[in-house]
Amino acid sequence: MAKSCKGLAMELVKCLSESDCVKVEKRSFRECAGEKSPCIPSECVGLRETYFNCKRGQVDMRARIRGNKGY
Repeated sequence: MAKSCKGLAMELVKCLSESDCVKVEKRSFRECAGEKSPCIPSECVGLRETYFNCKRGQVDMRARIRGNKGY
């Protein structure tokens, strides 16, 4: 279960690396992922929310028994 969100994390990093926030503004991934900026595409925002829900599912005891929904 520890690696169940790894695919989402890799896609999020890939999406953010292609965004204007990282390319044009030369900011770090952490800064770009942590804010709601118009230069971040909606696909990256959706991936960020899905990744957050995946990580939250790892802590939830009901999800730990049934397995993490998702990726």
